[in-house]
Amino acid sequence: MPVVVLAGFLGSGKTTLLNHLLHRSGGSRIGAIVNDFGAIEIDALAVAGALGDSTVSLGNGCLCCAVDASELDIYLERLARPAAGIDVIVIEASGLAEPEELVRMLLASEHPGIVYGGLVEVVDAAEFDDTRVKHPEIDRHLSLADLVVVNKLDRAADAPRVLGLVRSLTDRAAVVPATYGRIDPEFLFDCRPNEERVGQLTFDDLHEPDHAHDHGDHDGDGHADHLHDAYDSLSHASDVPLDPRRLMAFLDSRPEGLYRIKGYVDFGAHDPRNRYAVHAVGRFLRFYPEPWADGDVRLTQLVLIGTGLDMAALGKELEACADGDAPHADERGMWGVLRYVQEPEREPGSASGAEHETGREDELETGSQPDPGLDY
Repeated sequence: MPVVVLAGFLGSGKTTLLNHLLHRSGGSRIGAIVNDFGAIEIDALAVAGALGDSTVSLGNGCLCCAVDASELDIYLERLARPAAGIDVIVIEASGLAEPEELVRMLLASEHPGIVYGGLVEVVDAAEFDDTRVKHPEIDRHLSLADLVVVNKLDRAADAPRVLGLVRSLTDRAAVVPATYGRIDPEFLFDCRPNEERVGQLTFDDLHEPDHAHDHGDHDGDGHADHLHDAYDSLSHASDVPLDPRRLMAFLDSRPEGLYRIKGYVDFGAHDPRNRYAVHAVGRFLRFYPEPWADGDVRLTQLVLIGTGLDMAALGKELEACADGDAPHADERGMWGVLRYVQEPEREPGSASGAEHETGREDELETGSQPDPGLDY
């Protein structure tokens, strides 16, 4: 289950964005740790205004100061348990919180059912210059973000300049313009369809009317936005296995603006027993090996989502990752992939399986993972 950190200074529009996600999440259920004080379960189809009545107090102060990683795990457990039926968790941080500390706590989490879903920094475009004067630390926050939402762009006197300035302060993050906090939920998590569906929801589903338009939510401006217009997507499917070294080179050099990668990879002879689910958000990357079932059609299926991308070029780069007709697997070829596989808990005295281990320390030190201690 992805856990998304939603940060931004006071008045940037975090709560507006969260309410928008609640109304636009389709059949998905969102759990939230919100306003720095409470953990709540939210039915995504319910009225967002019910949020405050369901808050459970965590105490005083910002979340990053009030609890530690072990305490946060307690609240994540409440939301991540199967009985809750939650699909994604959003942490709405205080306007004065330190996003770096929240990311640290998530990466230090020992809960096996959650995965880091990215740091989303919300910026008030109309007040951005003044905010930088009052809170110069915003430059550092932007450099940490995986996705930056430049909100209230319609109120900014010089919107193109603000967008360019924000982009110059990020480190390869996707930068998305927005008004009224309207970003497409599919950019952050997979929306569960209301009807039964075989297979994953793809980005193409956003072009269906129920996903693509803001029906009835015009905020007085008399028009409905096409939410997917700000995003680029690429769907890649191939029955030719990928070479792990080539894929890792592609992932290590993924371009600015590529926010999410999801899907499954077939590494062919490099691991004939498993397919690998891949989850990348910003610079965070993780693989999950899953045994092939009898009768499975062995395919690589990937969806890339971002903004300002040359999708044709990315498609060619993915095609170049094909393993071709290599008859034998390089015994060290999978090492780069296995660095991003989280080893399951072992019983004391069991085999170490060191060749598959990554550990938290390795996760924080790799170039494709968030590094809260230095650049992240």
